[in-house]
Amino acid sequence: MKKTVRAVAILAMLNTCAYAQEQDSTKVNSLKEVVISDTKFAQSKEKSGKVIEVISAKDLENKSGQSLATVLSQVTGVEINGNQSANGKNLGYYIRGGKNRQVLILIDGIPVTDASGISLEYDLRLLPVEQVESIEVMKGAASTLYGTGAATGVINITLKRASKKTIEGNAYVNIGSNNTTDNKKYNGQDFNQGISVNGSYKKVNYFAGFNSTETGNISQIAPPDESIKYEEDRFSRQNAIAKLGFKATDRLTLDFFGNYDKLKNGYDFTFDNTGFNDTNINTTTSEQVRFGFSPKFKYNKGEFVLNSGFTKIARDYSEYNSYTSVTDYSLYESRSVVVDAVNKYSFSNEFALIMGVNYQFNDMLSETPYGNIDNKTTKFNIVDGYTTFVYNLDFGLNINTGIRLNNHSAYGNNLVANFNPSFNFKTKIPFKVLASYSTAYITPSLYQLYSEYGNTDLTPEKNTTIEAGFETQLFNKKIKFDAVAFYRDQTNSFDFFFDSNTFEAYYININGTNKAKGVETEMTFEVMDKLRVNANYTFTQVDKALDRLIPKHKVNAGLDFQPTPRTLFNVNYQYFDGRNDAFFDGNTFGTSFVKLDSYQLVNALAKYELIKNRLTVFGSVTNILNEKFVENIGYSTRGRNFKLGINIVL
Repeated sequence: MKKTVRAVAILAMLNTCAYAQEQDSTKVNSLKEVVISDTKFAQSKEKSGKVIEVISAKDLENKSGQSLATVLSQVTGVEINGNQSANGKNLGYYIRGGKNRQVLILIDGIPVTDASGISLEYDLRLLPVEQVESIEVMKGAASTLYGTGAATGVINITLKRASKKTIEGNAYVNIGSNNTTDNKKYNGQDFNQGISVNGSYKKVNYFAGFNSTETGNISQIAPPDESIKYEEDRFSRQNAIAKLGFKATDRLTLDFFGNYDKLKNGYDFTFDNTGFNDTNINTTTSEQVRFGFSPKFKYNKGEFVLNSGFTKIARDYSEYNSYTSVTDYSLYESRSVVVDAVNKYSFSNEFALIMGVNYQFNDMLSETPYGNIDNKTTKFNIVDGYTTFVYNLDFGLNINTGIRLNNHSAYGNNLVANFNPSFNFKTKIPFKVLASYSTAYITPSLYQLYSEYGNTDLTPEKNTTIEAGFETQLFNKKIKFDAVAFYRDQTNSFDFFFDSNTFEAYYININGTNKAKGVETEMTFEVMDKLRVNANYTFTQVDKALDRLIPKHKVNAGLDFQPTPRTLFNVNYQYFDGRNDAFFDGNTFGTSFVKLDSYQLVNALAKYELIKNRLTVFGSVTNILNEKFVENIGYSTRGRNFKLGINIVL
């Protein structure tokens, strides 16, 4: 079946190449960069009081062959743990000392979560980077605008959209190796292929695409030495996307979307720092169905947007139980509904009012050997009202401030607020200073409230973030530099409590405050439109309770060299400081802590347009030095690997 999928994709590329049409030439956009994350509406980045990291379509093209997690892990202040491990390894999202539940992920402006998960987190492994148009990363507490989960950052992912041509298509195939440092199999073990078609005709636009990924050759857990060989944990993923837009009038547009995503992989678990002898195959499957409707209406002084979406996720696990010598089966299902109605009204060029109402519904069920959870009682809903004022004054002062009242069916009301001023100095050298004070909240998950370990007395985790920084551009805007310092308090955190006297276990809120602080800085230098150098550094210091898998120092650096308009060479360097990790020790039945060594990675990419705007090939090498390192204690990581790819625009 997998060979058939690859063959179909390759034949589709070759057959459609004969019908390839000339693509619009890329033009340099002289307009100021536009962002949407800090207001939900498009505005000039210079008027934003946040340092928002933008990964454009061109940036993604220059990172061909990388996963979405790997791309995000190169952003200042962002660590996606697990992106260098086997593809089936679960991911950890770390921003400003916070983990998965504190990082909100949006797809086309709609929050996405897995309501059956312990932490309500969304699984980024479900989404192929080839279906992504652009990404914005906004760091800091943002619950005033986005509600629960936006405590340390928001990752706003925009999927690909229709072109202005009547019909246009794209097809691609990537083939690579998939080795640890101890393997030397350089035949194809990593396959990624897909095809899409899109276009616009009169008042209708459309986009449809399919992606398939298969990898093998790596066991998730690392054997203690080269003499021991563990079974490989294969990973497969299929993605289908469809988007349809209709321009009813000059002011009203109607957009519909639907996604189907499925991944299946083998998985392992480790009991100690030497790995666990995996003699049996454990498998898990995750299926996601998403669809929604987003009408937009523009009027004389404003704009109204309704973002709505429905998500159903089903995860199942087949796991060999060494105590009973049978295979246990577990199922988790969840449904989520999100409706976000938001209106922006501009009283003048300087003052705008943003008002919105957000509704969320979540339920879940589970069937496991340890007990079942019924979705008839395991559910909650959230209704939030929020208001944001935006001032953009001519002399350079910008203010973004607002409040949000959260009403939760399980625990009642909760109020958050933000105040975010910035100032642009009107000088020959552009210079902006910014500051913010923001509060945020994290909703207890359905599992934490209603499972066999649940506690319906849980109240939301609270976060407060203070930040200050600046942005500047030097030498005729050839050098861009920014830096931000932050301080974050986390209170009322969730934890799992085990009473050794009564043998009862349940979730609790922890009294006390945990702190995180740090500095994020980035520089970009462009030389004669052919050479671009970018580098970023992140310093993060957290209290002991938060200090797991967060590097205190992290460096990313990259060099893009484009000697001709059709040729690109890229070299990328990453340094990860030593990190603390913990694991459950099967011998002592307690938690053990370990310090992981620092490591560094060097990667390279070469890309060439064989046919201008139509046919592109690339080759890449990752972990060129074949450095042996550990991302998570006991788990495998990738060594030196090669990848070749071809992309055809139809």
